[in-house]
Amino acid sequence: MTASAMRYLPCIEERLLEERLAEWQAVQPRMGVLALLPEAERDSVARVQQVCARRHIPVVGALFPALIEGGAFHTTGAWLLRFDEMPYAALHPNLPREPEKVPAAMDAIAAELGPHLNDSRDATLFLLFDAMVPNIATLLDELYLRLANRVHYMGANAGSETFRPMPCLFDGSRTVQDGVLAILMKPHPGAVLEHGYSAPPQMLIATSTEGNRIIHIDWRPAFEVYQEMARAQYGVEIDRENFYRHAVHFPFGIVRANGMILVRIPVALEEDGSLFCVGEVPPNALLTLLKAPAVDSVHTLDTLVQGLAALDGPLAGQELLLFYCAGRRLHLGIEAAENEVRELTRRTQAAQVAGALSLGEIGGSTQWGYPLFHNATLVASRWGGDSA
Repeated sequence: MTASAMRYLPCIEERLLEERLAEWQAVQPRMGVLALLPEAERDSVARVQQVCARRHIPVVGALFPALIEGGAFHTTGAWLLRFDEMPYAALHPNLPREPEKVPAAMDAIAAELGPHLNDSRDATLFLLFDAMVPNIATLLDELYLRLANRVHYMGANAGSETFRPMPCLFDGSRTVQDGVLAILMKPHPGAVLEHGYSAPPQMLIATSTEGNRIIHIDWRPAFEVYQEMARAQYGVEIDRENFYRHAVHFPFGIVRANGMILVRIPVALEEDGSLFCVGEVPPNALLTLLKAPAVDSVHTLDTLVQGLAALDGPLAGQELLLFYCAGRRLHLGIEAAENEVRELTRRTQAAQVAGALSLGEIGGSTQWGYPLFHNATLVASRWGGDSA
């Protein structure tokens, strides 16, 4: 592996692409590229594909609301992340939403992956979903039934921060939507994920849900109960007029049996009082109401740094891949969010921290753990060009 497997291009010019790829290819002729672009640069995807095609370099990638570089968020440029040897990578568009069609789709994805899992090396299944796929948690459940703990799981959601449909996943010849990009990285020890929320004592039951829609909480209209919880726990009055201003700061927490909290951010309020969230909410889920300003940033960073060191050893000089939830940035504000990124860089002494602002994150609660869909988290992992 050459000195750096990450390169940020402040502008996506053909000449710069050619120069960087030629430099890498001279020493890593079997290389591949993961390209991360902000949604404002979506018209540049074709340029990246064309340059890679001319140089016979396999490329996959995704569009995100913004990129992370130098401890700040950027809406221009591109990250090029090099694999020394291109790993298995497959783009699966148009994932099914109908429950009866999901098993067959996951059978097909698992069947393609199977032949690449015939050795004992640590493997991480890196998944980039289109954020507009509404049943990601269900798809992860079905995928785990087929792959179990043969892989670590990590990933993030791509797309537009406006949540408007947009082709946001690509390979060397296609740009698609409603899909997933699956990359099998070997050897790779997985990622660390954390949000830093703690659960308040009051908990209620989501007695009626449909996918990412909460219809009733404790048999009452969801928004009515949401208003009462915000008033009782935090002294905040939320009504239909100010819902969109306040909801991002007061997400739901799904409390799992092991005490782990999955954050679900409400993003839409219906006339019938039901609430739509980023991510599915299972029937009879145990819910609590979280408050963004109470997020423990110190705990979040401690967990990330300690977890990464446990996976990879000393972090100084390493290159790290980071996905930072767009909802978390809205909660905390840009300045506090960028401070978290810069503090992570300082604590790890990483050579570079590259990544993107994501619309939901994927990770396990433990090493070799079950893959879960999260909001409001940071997901970090070592990046190495040798993941073939």
